[in-house]
Amino acid sequence: MNVGGYKVSGPYNHENLSIFLIHGKDSNRGKTFLTLQEALEQKKVVVHETSQVNELAIENVSPEEIYIQSGDIVKGGMQDRVLTYDFIVPAKSGKIPISAFCVEHGRWRQRGQEKASAFGTSSDQLSTKDLKLAAKYRNNQSEVWKKVAVAQGKLSAGLAVPVSSAESNSSLQLTLENKNVRESSQAYIRHLSPIIEEETDVVGYAFAINGKFNSADVYASGELFRKLWPKLLKASAVEALAEAHQDKKFEPASREIVTACLTDAEQGQASEKQVNSRTKMVTQETGRNLLFETRDQAQKGAWIHRNYLSKE
Repeated sequence: MNVGGYKVSGPYNHENLSIFLIHGKDSNRGKTFLTLQEALEQKKVVVHETSQVNELAIENVSPEEIYIQSGDIVKGGMQDRVLTYDFIVPAKSGKIPISAFCVEHGRWRQRGQEKASAFGTSSDQLSTKDLKLAAKYRNNQSEVWKKVAVAQGKLSAGLAVPVSSAESNSSLQLTLENKNVRESSQAYIRHLSPIIEEETDVVGYAFAINGKFNSADVYASGELFRKLWPKLLKASAVEALAEAHQDKKFEPASREIVTACLTDAEQGQASEKQVNSRTKMVTQETGRNLLFETRDQAQKGAWIHRNYLSKE
């Protein structure tokens, strides 16, 4: 089934999570980015604490360019944060400001052996659609804190064990590291992670939970998608875990449902936001769906990432 020049295949189902692969032309072949996770692990970037809740500073100390995706969580500092928008960090950038939201309510001090002045890792993404809407669409810190608590409550109820950490019970990141959350979401990941292995033209994926379209991520670079796939799938699995209802029956989503949502989002009224000198975000919105398109000013406005989100 085709939409917007893409072919959609699937569903690939496990429990209440349905994954659809998006196939298309790699329009960014030869152009590579480090992901934030790679750059932090390789010590090629520093994410600095600024003592401002909603703004951090990022410094690329390498000759490579770094792609940050909206929803990337950075752990440490005075509070764990989530980075608000897609953001391209140029090589040898010096310190530049980057928008953020707190995903840990209350702590404002060093935690354990972590640095208070900087952030150490970024292995997770925002794990629910409601959190993505609160941060990226509504830009509301109070709503982000509220949705973190809701996600923690759903996971605790579904797993019948507390998932908050005694070290910081409001930390979304520490909840995602919880042993029970990790082990339970791993069942989804083991089943679904291999579905891209035999594919050569996959540039993104969409997913549905409990039969309802949730969101989709499509990239100009198939290589970039593959690097982000483990983090993306983990976030989808955690959300499916939070929304699992053993006593409720549902029909798995169809390709028709997914393509209808993607098509609807692409018809939305457009608005633009200059994220930084390098990155522009174009938002299209309808009554039911959103499309966020990230464009690279250094490539004559070529798109890098398209994120589709259901508002329902």
